[in-house]
Amino acid sequence: MLIFIRNTPRNYAWGSRDALPELLGTPPTGEPQAELWLGAHPGSPASVAKATPIAHTLIDLIASDPERYGVDGDRLPFLLKVLAIGAPLSLQVHPDAAQAAAGYAAEEAAGIPLDARERNYGDPGHKPELLVALGEVSALSGFRPLADARDDFRALAAAAGGSGTAAGRALAGLAEQCTALGEEDPVAASARRRAEFFAWAFSGAPEVDSAGQALADVVRGSSAPLEGIDAHRLAALRGLVAAHAGDPGVLVSVLLHLVRLAPGEAIYLGAGQLHAYLSGIAVEVMAASDNVLRAGLTQKHVDIAELTRIVDLGELDEPRCVAGSPAPGVRSWEPDIPDFRLMRVRLREPEEPGLPVGDATDRAVIEAPFPLVLIATEGRARVERPEADLAEVANLRRGQSLYVSAGDPIELTGTGEVFLATVGRGWAGRGASVSQTLK
Repeated sequence: MLIFIRNTPRNYAWGSRDALPELLGTPPTGEPQAELWLGAHPGSPASVAKATPIAHTLIDLIASDPERYGVDGDRLPFLLKVLAIGAPLSLQVHPDAAQAAAGYAAEEAAGIPLDARERNYGDPGHKPELLVALGEVSALSGFRPLADARDDFRALAAAAGGSGTAAGRALAGLAEQCTALGEEDPVAASARRRAEFFAWAFSGAPEVDSAGQALADVVRGSSAPLEGIDAHRLAALRGLVAAHAGDPGVLVSVLLHLVRLAPGEAIYLGAGQLHAYLSGIAVEVMAASDNVLRAGLTQKHVDIAELTRIVDLGELDEPRCVAGSPAPGVRSWEPDIPDFRLMRVRLREPEEPGLPVGDATDRAVIEAPFPLVLIATEGRARVERPEADLAEVANLRRGQSLYVSAGDPIELTGTGEVFLATVGRGWAGRGASVSQTLK
């Protein structure tokens, strides 16, 4: 079945006021619209559209016939989203599967209500996630080399007046904290230094406030570039200071990679990877969990002790996730997890000029041994299931979404761009009869 789905954007304070309305073709409400959820997560399940006069959700649809509409007779293990990031999100990590199960069980045993502010684990699942930029996206993602953070703090200290000023001395002290000394193993030394920096930044000590104020004064003091600081890093710091002045997460951000994604580029966020999205619009797919441990840049609950237990303090070599190219016009991001993968199909008319042959196709065939959730992000797309007993057709314009039940392959034609989420290939390895899910 090809079933239209829709949802109401979620109004979080960090959302953009116009990006999602522009994509969906709806008038702005004046409120920030942050996320569009397209799946069966109980926090905001998508509604089935154009099917019945009685409103019901994708959860209801799957429950009505789990073998037909679910994944192995159960709920969807993934959730597709569109994010419209108008302000920085919280600095955060997600647990792995074992950590999530243990944390959830412990909080259940302690009798902490699911809606309690101090609750860390709302479900027993892990939450790896993959984000693909629709426009330019900025994000903090994973720890960079400690020496790079040290050099930035030294440059900020120099801009603050060096050892001749209190601000310069405070920032120079941060640089010293990012200097790994006295250990033969540089990897272990760097991880230890990050742990110490983390513990200090969230200790509540007066020196933390002094360092945070010194950094804020430097980056706000001039609109001009600062010698020794990358212009994009400086802009990110100015944005964080403007949104979260005095938050220790601003100091911690200097330890992280600053990633600027062009449209079509992606990052994958595995368990324990510290990150924060800063700006832009993107498609995101994740395991269907909502477990988030926050480290700052937020007014929500922060549990530093639990986050410190979960966070991966190792250096991340490359934040970006590279897509495969299984067919002309098709890109596929497939991290090594079974819960999800994400595909992008770019479509053109057979005679349409201007696009390289490998960048778009006039026809894409997608196998569907498991359900698919898709959204058109540009132009129009025609989705067909010609091999079904009763041929099925759906015409999507930009901003419309579709739920495709497991079954025969679907064909995509038209002019535009479509993103499709489904389970990962590792899931197919759990006894599925179809070994190849894309051709």
